[in-house]
Amino acid sequence: MTATNTPSTPSTSSRPSTPSTSSTLDDERADLLAQLATARAALTNTTRGLSDEQAGEPPTVSALCLGGLIKHVASIEEGWMRFAVDGPSAMRYDLPDGVTWADLTAGTAREFPQWAIDHQNDFRMLPGETLAAIVERYEQVAARSEKVIASLPDLSTTHPLPEAPWNEPGAVRSVRRVLMHLIAETAQHAGHADILRETLDGQTST
Repeated sequence: MTATNTPSTPSTSSRPSTPSTSSTLDDERADLLAQLATARAALTNTTRGLSDEQAGEPPTVSALCLGGLIKHVASIEEGWMRFAVDGPSAMRYDLPDGVTWADLTAGTAREFPQWAIDHQNDFRMLPGETLAAIVERYEQVAARSEKVIASLPDLSTTHPLPEAPWNEPGAVRSVRRVLMHLIAETAQHAGHADILRETLDGQTST
């Protein structure tokens, strides 16, 4: 990890962003996007005033760090927005030939799929990554989400969930439930981030 001495804090991270498309959205979409924006702000606010080194430091016994949490949530949101448009083909969890889910879960797979490697890397700040760039990407993902939700004809549009051990066979999810899931997951990780920040230097997001 390359440390910097200058705190890397985007100016927009201290407040929730109001969906830019709110004037063209129906009330339900506007409300859901506003709730998601509030949860995003609660997460990014935990990084105010931190250096890149601090954002990449895991201050608890877990491997979680603040920069990694934001990377993870951005990737999750981006993936679910692809699902909202393209369905399960946008969230494939293919395994290499000869590798089983049991191998993957146990960490004994002879080869790990790229999606699993990317998932692990999303939880940490890699060499050369900066907090400012991570938050900027999250803001870009958020802006893209607003455009996607505004463009979809119906929040009740439903797609089958991709095949994976954590999804019940034959289960489906509507775009509405995708948004509700993103709000819940982002808020949950904002709580994790608050604990990490308080452990790091005694500060919280408020």
